[in-house]
Amino acid sequence: MATKTQVVLVDDLTGDPADTTVKFALDKTEYEIDLSIENAAEMRKGLSRYVDAARKVTGGGRRSAPAAKPAYAGYDPAAVRAWAAGQGIEVNARGRIKADVVEMFRAAGN
Repeated sequence: MATKTQVVLVDDLTGDPADTTVKFALDKTEYEIDLSIENAAEMRKGLSRYVDAARKVTGGGRRSAPAAKPAYAGYDPAAVRAWAAGQGIEVNARGRIKADVVEMFRAAGN
């Protein structure tokens, strides 16, 4: 007999279905929160003032990141895919997201 396991994301703020998990850190503590695309965009918009003024921290004894980062670096691929689906743009469910789709996602204010 086959077993199918489904993981369903629930927006941690509203209890509605969530589209993505957002990871962030504050005061040396890492967090993650499941959010709808709308709530994730609102969170990013609220933090953008601080992110824009901040410095990126690299190294610090952690393993270094891969040399080549995907086009969606800094964005959640699930959020890009969900946005694209809502726009009628076809994207693969897995793997690399085309750079032009990511740019359209960014241009849409995400």
